[in-house]
Amino acid sequence: MATGKFFRQVPLPEQKSHNDDVLFPAVLSPTCTTAIQLSTFKEAIGAHKPWLESILVNTGAILFRGFPVTSPSDFNDVVEAFGFPEFSYVGGRVPRTQVVGRVYTANESPLHLEVPFHHEMAYNPDFPTKLFFFCDEEPEEGGETPIVLSHIVYEKMKERHPDFVAQLEEHGLMYITIHGDKEDPSSITGSSWKTAFQTDDKKIAEERAVKKGTKLEWMGNTAKLITGPIPAISLPASERQNASAELGSGDPVDEDVMKDMLRILKEECVVIPWKKGDVLLVNNLTVLHSRLPLIKPPRRILASLCK
Repeated sequence: MATGKFFRQVPLPEQKSHNDDVLFPAVLSPTCTTAIQLSTFKEAIGAHKPWLESILVNTGAILFRGFPVTSPSDFNDVVEAFGFPEFSYVGGRVPRTQVVGRVYTANESPLHLEVPFHHEMAYNPDFPTKLFFFCDEEPEEGGETPIVLSHIVYEKMKERHPDFVAQLEEHGLMYITIHGDKEDPSSITGSSWKTAFQTDDKKIAEERAVKKGTKLEWMGNTAKLITGPIPAISLPASERQNASAELGSGDPVDEDVMKDMLRILKEECVVIPWKKGDVLLVNNLTVLHSRLPLIKPPRRILASLCK
C-alpha cells in the first residue's frame, strides 16, 4: 500500500507564479528515490485523491513527472485510478482514434501545424471538465503543449479592451465550422461530419447535433455546424481555415483585438518540454491549451477526456 507522503512538489524554471505565489502548473514527482511500481502509483492516487483534486482546483493543472507510466495501457490505468467519469467525444470537431480503453489520440492534424489555444470542446454546451495528456513519445524539438490560465487572459483583456469584453459577455459567440463527408488530414479541425457524430446517416447526425446544442445545415454532402450563441471567453482564439466565429449579435469579431488576445496568450502561457512518461492533468474549466509545431520528430501525445 502507498502510505505517507508519496508525492513531492518539484519546481521547474518554466513555471509561473500566480495568486500568492502559487506555481502554475503544479509539478509532482515521487518522494521515493528508488524505483516504484505502477500499482503503487495507482494506490497513491486513490489514497491522495482529495489532496490532488484540491491542487488541481487551486493551480489549474498538475504535471506528474518521473512515475512508471511507460505505455498507453499504463496511462489508461492511471486515468482510471482517479475515478473520474469518462466523457464521450460525440460531436468533436477533430478526428481522434481510440488507442486502448479510455485513451485516444490527441489532435491528428499534421504535427507541423500549430493548434490554437482553446478549452476542449468549448463550442458544445456539454464539454469535459478535466483532460489528461500522456507523452508516449518524447519530441526531439518542438511539439510542446502550452497551457495558460484563462482568468489571467480575461483580466488583461478587460484592462485593454473593456468594450469588446462587455460585448462578449452580453452576446456570446456563434461558432461555425465546415465538415465534409471525408476526413481532411491537412486541417486541425479536419474531422468529417460522419466522424464527428459517429454515423453515416444525415438524420441521425442532425439529431445528435441538436443534443449538443448545434444546428446542422447541409450543403450537398458537406455539413455546416453552427453553435451558439455561447459564452465567448472559452472559445478558440485563432483563425482556422474551415472555422469562424462571430459575436452572438451577428457582428464580426474585431481582428485587431483578436491579435492582441493572441499576444496575451503567448505572453502568459507556460511551455514545458515533454518528457517520456509525463502525465498532465488539466482543469478544462480554467485552463486553455494549445500545441506548438513539431520541429524534430517523433512525437506521440495521447489524451483522455473526463466529465
